[in-house]
Parts: sequence; C-alpha cells; structure tokens
Amino acid sequence: MVRYKAVFRCFAGCPGEYPLTQALYRCPSCDGLLEVSHDMEALRDRSATSWMKLFEDRWMRTQWPYGSGVWGKREWVAPEMPDDCIVSTGEGGTNVFWAERLGREIGVPDLWIKLCGNSHTGSFKDLGMTVLVSVVRQAVREGTLKTRVLCCASTGDTSAALAAYGAAAGMPVAVLLPRGRVSTAQLVQPLSHGARVFALETDFDGCMAIVQELARRELVYLANSMNPLRIEGQKTVSFEIVQQFDWESPDWIILPSGNLGNAAALYAGFKMMRELGLVAKIPRLCIAQAEHANPMYRAFMAGKDVVEPIQAQETMASAIQIGNPVSAPRAMVALKAMNGIVEQATEDELADAAARADRTGLYTCPHTGVALACLFKLRERGLVEAKHRVVVVSTANGLKFTEFKLAYHERRIKGVEAARANDPIILEPDVERVASAIATMG
Repeated sequence: MVRYKAVFRCFAGCPGEYPLTQALYRCPSCDGLLEVSHDMEALRDRSATSWMKLFEDRWMRTQWPYGSGVWGKREWVAPEMPDDCIVSTGEGGTNVFWAERLGREIGVPDLWIKLCGNSHTGSFKDLGMTVLVSVVRQAVREGTLKTRVLCCASTGDTSAALAAYGAAAGMPVAVLLPRGRVSTAQLVQPLSHGARVFALETDFDGCMAIVQELARRELVYLANSMNPLRIEGQKTVSFEIVQQFDWESPDWIILPSGNLGNAAALYAGFKMMRELGLVAKIPRLCIAQAEHANPMYRAFMAGKDVVEPIQAQETMASAIQIGNPVSAPRAMVALKAMNGIVEQATEDELADAAARADRTGLYTCPHTGVALACLFKLRERGLVEAKHRVVVVSTANGLKFTEFKLAYHERRIKGVEAARANDPIILEPDVERVASAIATMG
C-alpha cells in the first residue's frame, strides 16, 4: 500500500521540508510563507475516477471521521493523521444554494451560493481549524510542542472556530480581538467556549502583530491563516463545490477576502484536482474586497505584483477589515493562475446587495454582501455572462450579524441609503385594521 505524505515547504521554493507537527510558520531560510506540499506521485496511484468514487462513498457518512467534509478527503489534506487525533464537529458538506430568483434578476440563471456559514461555529473557518487543532493534538502526543496554548488574532470568526475546536480537544485557547469591532454573536462564542479573550485597543493588524511575536517567543501556537494548516482545510471548499456539481468546475467563483488565505486555499484545491485529473479546467476568480479595506484591489488596479499594507478603515464587513493581509503573496499567485480579477464594494453597495439577496430567500452576512455587490458589477460590465455558472462563497452565517441587519432596516447606518429597508407596521390589536393592512399587500 502506498503511504501518502504531506510536509511543510517554502512557498518561494527554498530547499528543505518539515513535518506538519513542527511549530513552524515561516521558512527558516527566507522568512517567507510556507505551504503544505503533498507527494503527488503517490496520489497518482489511484485514477481520477477512483478518487471520485472514494470521496462519494465517504460523503458525510456516520463512520468516523467521514461525517466531516474535510476528513472525507483526508489523503489530500493531512494523510498521516491518526483517527484518534482528529478533532471534528462535522464541518463541511454545506449546501450549494441555487439562487434562482436573484440569478434571474441579474440575468445569471446558473447562480449558486456556497453556504459555508452553515457550519458548527457559523463560518468557513471551521474547515481550517479542524486540521490545525488535529495536527496540534498529534504534535502534543508526539511531544514536539513547547506550548499547548492555541492563539489567534481575529475579527470574530477565527476566534469562534479556534475556541470551539480547542474546547473540543481540551486545549487552552487565547484570542486577541480588536475591542468594539466584532459583533456580539462573535464575541459571545469564544467566551462561551472558555477561551481567554483579550480585547485590545487596536485593529486586526495590530492584534496580528502581537500574536506573531508571542509565537516567535514560543509562548503560543499560532492559529491564524499564516499557518498553512489552515489553508489545507479551507481548500476543501473547492473539492466540495466540484463534487456538488458532479465533478465539473463552475465558470466563476466570487470570493470575499480580507487576509487572503481563502483565495490561496481555493486555488490550492483546484490545482490539486487538475493535476490529479478530477477537473479539466480551473474557474475564474474574483477576489471581492470592501472599499474601506482594499489593499489587494489597489495592487490589482495599479498592476502591481506586491500588495502594499494600508490602514484599513471601519467597514460593516468587519471580518475582512484587514489592511496588511499575511497571505497576500499566496493570493497573488492564485489570482494569476485563475485568470482572476479584484473588485471592491462600497458600504452602500454591500448593504444593498445583502438586503437584495435577503429579499430572494437568502440571509447574508455583510461579507457575502461584498461578494454579491462585486458580482453585480461584473455582470453589468459583461465579464460574467448569462451562460456562466457562478458560485459565490458565503463565508459566514447571517445570524452572526443581527446588529448589521437591524441597523439597515432601521436606517441607522451612516452613508447607506437603505432603499430596501422593511419597517414593522405598528397597529392596534384590531382584526379589521390588520385585515385592511393585509389587503394592501400584492
């Protein structure tokens, strides 16, 4: 039997490989980013058809650990992971929602929303965190870690996922949040899971700088997407999308992005599937950013290969309010390889797009609003055509952002027109008055 293997390697190509259980976040030679590298030759011992059948047979089964959409593809993620080290909450396997009504409105009938927020903690971050925490548990068993404290900087969703998986594994978790810049639901999640929550008077980039220094001192294990283990889990979104379309790639994927790890993950998945013959083409990518936090958009519009840090401004799409994205070099490679573009959305555009989608049966987070607003622009410019199959990745559950929704419908968001606001109608408890009001409905 062929033994599959994955190791850390330098993203820029420096020589050397390192075990996944080593607490390593940057290349020891050039201080650049790392990636998880698989033995692709070994993986070719199965045909594409055989891999498809294996993944179909495992899809969301009750047999451990195949109730997880991530671990059902374990050979392509962390192939040497023992069953009893896996920490899973049944992540992945989320619905691809056919947005028929919204698609009809914009002239793209083949429009789909990948609802990654329908996961245990309500965001796509679960996909990466199951891999990271499982590898840490394996490393603890092997005695290779100097610390058991898992730590992340977060704008909300990462801290929720890390706290949940850390609690499931019985490991201490510390999270650094920018004070007052995460939703109530996102703040409550790590508190409920027993994480030590530090609310810092800074933004995400300030929190991230502190976490990196703590990791350098080996006081914590870094759980942000600088750690390529997170990318490995998140890349399974691409596997799921293709599998859910009977192993065919869509024409476009629209992806809201802040720290840019998800763009890198998406490409890693499609690249792997193409190399192993499961897909014939890679879709085009649109990285969607909020206008107030748009370093990738600025680089793209300037024709630059390097993303320069900016000071991100406050945006309702708080999870992507990041001015210095650590995965920018990875994302730039993904953008070029996927013939991609970068688009941005204003605060009014993202709020209106979210409200418009909600009116068609979705319930979108503000980040998905960014992606939808960017899709509308691409459609207006003719880059997205009526014949195209388009998948918008919805990164988080709209229920996490009740304050955003309520403020929109109460017209309390400065600079947002709220043209689709829907106020409750206050009436006396009189059946005739209620009947009269209902009679005015279409």
